[in-house]
Amino acid sequence: MSSFQLEDFAAGWIGGAASVIVGHPLDTVKTRLQAGVGYRNTLNCIRMVYKRESVFGFFKGMSFPLASIAVYNSVVFGVFSNTQRFLSQHRCVEPEASPRHSLSDLLLASMVAGMVSVGLGGPVDLIKIRLQMQTQPFQEANLSLKSRAVALGEQPAYQGPLHCIATIMRTEGLAGLYRGASAMLLRDIPGYCLYFIPYVFLSEWITPEACASPSPCAVWLAGGMAGAISWGTATPMDVVKSRLQADGVYLNKYKGVLDCISQSYQQEGLKVFFRGITVNAVRGFPMSAAMFLGYELSLQALRGDQAVTSP
Repeated sequence: MSSFQLEDFAAGWIGGAASVIVGHPLDTVKTRLQAGVGYRNTLNCIRMVYKRESVFGFFKGMSFPLASIAVYNSVVFGVFSNTQRFLSQHRCVEPEASPRHSLSDLLLASMVAGMVSVGLGGPVDLIKIRLQMQTQPFQEANLSLKSRAVALGEQPAYQGPLHCIATIMRTEGLAGLYRGASAMLLRDIPGYCLYFIPYVFLSEWITPEACASPSPCAVWLAGGMAGAISWGTATPMDVVKSRLQADGVYLNKYKGVLDCISQSYQQEGLKVFFRGITVNAVRGFPMSAAMFLGYELSLQALRGDQAVTSP
């Protein structure tokens, strides 16, 4: 039987949509904390966003990720599942002698998914962050770095996702859509390893031996824990990525990954790389729980299975 299956992509799309709806408000808070100014902590950020922009401020830039991140997650989950299945089927050992899930197969499949994610997800993340950050107040001392025709902080730089894409293409070219891609690559390759691998082994560990596959409750719990682990450990490079991608809304401050790390450390110390770690880990649980549960239940429905299956 061929290892390639389209159902994984369709189920990934449904799971991706669920994760965006659940996680976008906290994602906005995370981005503001990492790349913005004037926020003391998570609760202070939430209060300030609500005070300035009402509840709609937490959903800034959501339409674009809802339409695109679902496709992005579809590709990531489809690539991971099909790669892992291909490696498992072509491993040069007797099936009876090999474990159900080989760590090396999961590791390689996660790395491939991480690399693919940057090619598709880099522009998606960039547009989302630019839209989330355009109402962020900027320090007056930095205004000389780059002038705009509009008054900063009074008028949004972008009128929507399409205008944002057109503006970046006009001012920065195609390369501008992949600003921060190097940092995203350094975040996503280890990040997806710490996403898929804990999920697979946690779901197996939670599931009783008498059951052939994990229950929805096990999927929800294992997916949530995997998300918290992955996003928590990815925070330092996520900070760098967010700053590079937010850079350019009004200002051009960083020359690259190393320059961003250097400037951030000199100005704010080591603690800057752990900005948003709490909200990252907290939002990682419901987002990933919704993602994996949506994926597994959709896969079950599409294949007509009676039990939830692992990727």
